[in-house]
Amino acid sequence: MKRVTILGSTGSVGCSTVDLLVRHPERYEVEALTANANVDLLAEQARRLRAKLAVVADDSRYADLRRALDGSGIAVASGAEGLREAAARPAEWVMAAIVGFAGLPPILVAADRGATIALANKEALVCAGRLLMDAVRRGGGTLMPVDSEHNAIFQCLEERNRDRVERLILTASGGPFRDWSLAEMATATPAQAVKHPNWDMGAKISIDSATMMNKGLELIEAHILFGVPSERIEIVIHPQSVIHSMVAYSDGSVLAQLGSPDMRTPIAHALAWPERIEAPSERLDFRTLQALTFEVPDIERFPALRLAREALQTGGISTTIMNAANEIAVGSFLASEIGFLDIARIVEDVRAGLGRKLTLEGDCVDFAALRAIDEEARAEAKALCATRRNRA
Repeated sequence: MKRVTILGSTGSVGCSTVDLLVRHPERYEVEALTANANVDLLAEQARRLRAKLAVVADDSRYADLRRALDGSGIAVASGAEGLREAAARPAEWVMAAIVGFAGLPPILVAADRGATIALANKEALVCAGRLLMDAVRRGGGTLMPVDSEHNAIFQCLEERNRDRVERLILTASGGPFRDWSLAEMATATPAQAVKHPNWDMGAKISIDSATMMNKGLELIEAHILFGVPSERIEIVIHPQSVIHSMVAYSDGSVLAQLGSPDMRTPIAHALAWPERIEAPSERLDFRTLQALTFEVPDIERFPALRLAREALQTGGISTTIMNAANEIAVGSFLASEIGFLDIARIVEDVRAGLGRKLTLEGDCVDFAALRAIDEEARAEAKALCATRRNRA
């Protein structure tokens, strides 16, 4: 049996992973599950999967988790140290589904001990790509992409023909505001922004989809994962979310991975790789699938795409700053403190402001230094959010 740990088991990706594990109890043994604060769901999952350890990141919920698991024999921990303990347990396969920079420290722990990391946390690569890839190489483990786009590329990428790859083509649904004007987006509410037309995702990722920052983050992630220059990575709008991404080769062939928009498909691929297991995703019916359409993304309405390309071209800590500023701006928008269009403006302003104070070029391979940069960018973004809130 393969031993499994889920970092972030109560989120959308985590719950999809739990669903697959429940369907294949003969194949997997659960070492640890972690959650931010959802103690009730975490305890339910831990009991159902017979996990050996359950961790709640919020220290104030430790007593609640202990009570919820009393008599189960399941060990309980909390806080940053608890997350590190979960990542250090001897699971061969670790789902990295904690959203944002907060997910990086336990991922590095798992990477250092040589685990196969199923990466759903794209921010980890965006803000610390060199650091994470070095840890994976040092530990001798494997990094498996779980984002539907990068998992699709992984499935279509022929290892023996990597030097014959012309382009990677990332598809994007366009989010809930694909057809909205700038004037309409200026009045968008958080409730409208989290209503993704195709995917069931958490609030932060849903807002990133609405701004298309998620596709900018995925551009950076694809560059780091597959070693393809940014100018050879395209982004196209594909509203049906049936083709999850494509690889174009020098002979004119384009390989695409198709499937219904269900995260259990790429998770199942990563969970069983190099084998395959059954997943309950809805099957495509080509008798009723009437049309697959594509559009060029509008950079004027979705400037996050431009900001991500600029950050990638600058390199170094520029992507770290962009990610930190975006996390703060998204949180502020979800709290109805700033407008939807303010998100990209704040990201751009933070990058410009810190660019005058810090040297953006050059990879940062020290975690403490990287965390200091991340914290400075967050402080700058919070100040800008407060300024805009006070003007409103």
